[in-house]
Amino acid sequence: MQFRKAFAEPGRRSVFNAPVSRGIESGPHPADQYVGRQIAAVRVQSDVSQAQLARSIGISFQQLQKYENARNRVSASMLFEIGSSLAVPVSRFFEGLPGNETDRDVPTLPVDERIDFIASAEGRRLIEGLVQLHPRVRGRVSALISALGEELAAVDKESGTSAEPISVAGRLLR
Repeated sequence: MQFRKAFAEPGRRSVFNAPVSRGIESGPHPADQYVGRQIAAVRVQSDVSQAQLARSIGISFQQLQKYENARNRVSASMLFEIGSSLAVPVSRFFEGLPGNETDRDVPTLPVDERIDFIASAEGRRLIEGLVQLHPRVRGRVSALISALGEELAAVDKESGTSAEPISVAGRLLR
């Protein structure tokens, strides 16, 4: 009981209560965000779903989502498990990270905005909604989106407004 009281006293410092950091913004560290995006990118490029990867490394898909969105930090051992499951070296998740340059020229994978969209909350909601549809309906929705994209591209080409790419949803809302 004395042990608990000693550490419960306000203002008492010990190895168990580190000083509060002042001036540091809350939120995920940029390196954690970068690694999370890289996990998502490699997973998508490997054509592996969140559920499949999570199952293969023994965690819930929600936990994997938290890793990919940098809500939770990925431990070294978990990063090793993810890399092993996706058949990539752990260093792959750090390639291109500012300040992590190496002497050798390692080609980085191009950043694909589709991967960023898929990893976003909006992208996950869209995919979850599509997966719940009957396969035939899902095919029709996909065809509709493709047709809209082609039609909007043709309209943009005719009007000569192709400066900034705008999503299909963004063009429909104009």
